[in-house]
Amino acid sequence: MSDIEDNELRGGQGQVLDPESYRDSIGTMEQSGKRKWVFPRKPKGKYTNYRNLVSYTLLLIYFAVPFLKINGNPFFLFNVIDREFYIAGQPFFPQDFFILTLGAIASLIFIIIFTIAFGRIFCGWICPQTIFMESVFRKIEYWIEGDRNKQMKLDRQEWNSEKITKRALKWSVYVIISLIITHIMFMYIVGYEEVLNIISQGPFENLTNFVVMILFTGAFYFVFAWFREQVCTLVCPYGRLQGVLIDKDTINVFYDFKRGENRSKWRKGEDRKAAGKGDCIDCHQCVVVCPTGIDIRDGQQLECVNCTACIDACDEVMEKVGLPKGLVRYASENEIENQIPYKFTGRMKGFAFVLILLVGFLGFLLYNRGEMEAKFIKPAGSTFFVRDGKISNTYNYTFLNKTNDKKIVTVKVIEPAHSEITYSISHKITVDRDKISKGTINISFPENEIKLSKQNITIGVYDMKGKLIDSYQTYFEGPFKLQF
Repeated sequence: MSDIEDNELRGGQGQVLDPESYRDSIGTMEQSGKRKWVFPRKPKGKYTNYRNLVSYTLLLIYFAVPFLKINGNPFFLFNVIDREFYIAGQPFFPQDFFILTLGAIASLIFIIIFTIAFGRIFCGWICPQTIFMESVFRKIEYWIEGDRNKQMKLDRQEWNSEKITKRALKWSVYVIISLIITHIMFMYIVGYEEVLNIISQGPFENLTNFVVMILFTGAFYFVFAWFREQVCTLVCPYGRLQGVLIDKDTINVFYDFKRGENRSKWRKGEDRKAAGKGDCIDCHQCVVVCPTGIDIRDGQQLECVNCTACIDACDEVMEKVGLPKGLVRYASENEIENQIPYKFTGRMKGFAFVLILLVGFLGFLLYNRGEMEAKFIKPAGSTFFVRDGKISNTYNYTFLNKTNDKKIVTVKVIEPAHSEITYSISHKITVDRDKISKGTINISFPENEIKLSKQNITIGVYDMKGKLIDSYQTYFEGPFKLQF
């Protein structure tokens, strides 16, 4: 067989593959199209311990954040219905959505850069789907049904009392956890006080909310009890996106085929190198531990979420047989194929530069967001009136306090000079924190001050220390005057 033919059979990466079927199907589907249920072995090892630490930390944050407050404001709230938004205790309003849009763009670029550099590490370590599946629901499954072999045996056996009891217990616990996750999720939208209030009132008092809660609980249960890894393989767009973003310099979970091939079973005391054998003893432990049912030795695959379970499984076997660890490890394709060390490529540098610019601009917008937003709008159909040698216009004002403190403000016309303001209530306007205050003012000028029938004016809003906190440019109407 020629080197070219041999390389084609090995998928271009030195691994023996079936060219008729490789990449033609996914690991969780039979050729007939029937779902192939995955029973992964319970992982253990260094990376699994690290992932557990990350998962439990993120779960703690998820369950704790809705109950945290800063200066009486929720730490995080995204109430689209009532248009209430809080990030890190700071109120945001629909007027600030351009900042959030820029933040979303910056986040997208960060994900692109991160994927180019480190592949799908996000999927295996931080993704909520993975965290809930592997650190919550899967662990419950291990606790009730046992490890891989016991689960497979239970799945094959008839529906006797043991199987009914274990499955009913597992599914009941899944429903309860799905219900808890849904309630916490709604706390991020309406606040924990409102959720607790809805619970105390009962379902018949809040029928719509109750139905929505049940629908979301059912969705979570469906995903984690049945759909599972199919979310990552068939639904999640990020899995598709990685195929466009990763290259030979991207860090991913890789099988070192140069060291591992030719794979063959382990024989004690054998000199594998002299026999022309690689370090892979074909034990399939990297396969049985995979939560998406793939063989990492087949090369980079869509289903791989970089969860590192195969690394721990392989390292454990290598340690037992006395071979070096790292046969499956974090590496780039160039590192394995050509022994080229990892480097920060020009493409990564370009994306990183754009990200730095965006983050800097975003920080500038947040810093200069302003304490208050003021608007002065002439009522529809209103015009000027003349009294005692003065021309007057009426304006409806709207003040939005973006701070966590109550503001007492006054209004002055910055330009032109010699104005007089008449308030509908008081010249000291109080605006509570995170609130909108509305009212009416009349602005008057001496007749000789107004030169045009429609003249631009600038109105300023000042705090009680005389500091200008916002300004607004509008127009002032007066009688038509001929200009010579």
